[in-house]
Amino acid sequence: MSDDARGATERVHLSDVEGDGRGVLFEGEPRTVRLALDAGDRVPPHRHPDREIVCHVLDGEVAMTLGDETVELVAGDVARFSGDQDISPEAREDSVALLVLAER
Repeated sequence: MSDDARGATERVHLSDVEGDGRGVLFEGEPRTVRLALDAGDRVPPHRHPDREIVCHVLDGEVAMTLGDETVELVAGDVARFSGDQDISPEAREDSVALLVLAER
């Protein structure tokens, strides 16, 4: 397959997407987001219907509420879950995570 058929390689360094909150790393699919939260910050419950989500915690500790379950994730942990349920991450300490939201 030629490079034109696959598309150009895209590259970003996470430090280029600094700041609090969410920063989209690439346009298009799969949606790739850097999430930075200060200790105690929480994203309100929300859903990403018809998506599978992979969350890699790069720094800190995040309590990821997924429906009725809360999963504690620390730096280095990777979790995969369905976006069809209520999702609400809360930072136990200053935290940065990389999320990939892939269409099913």
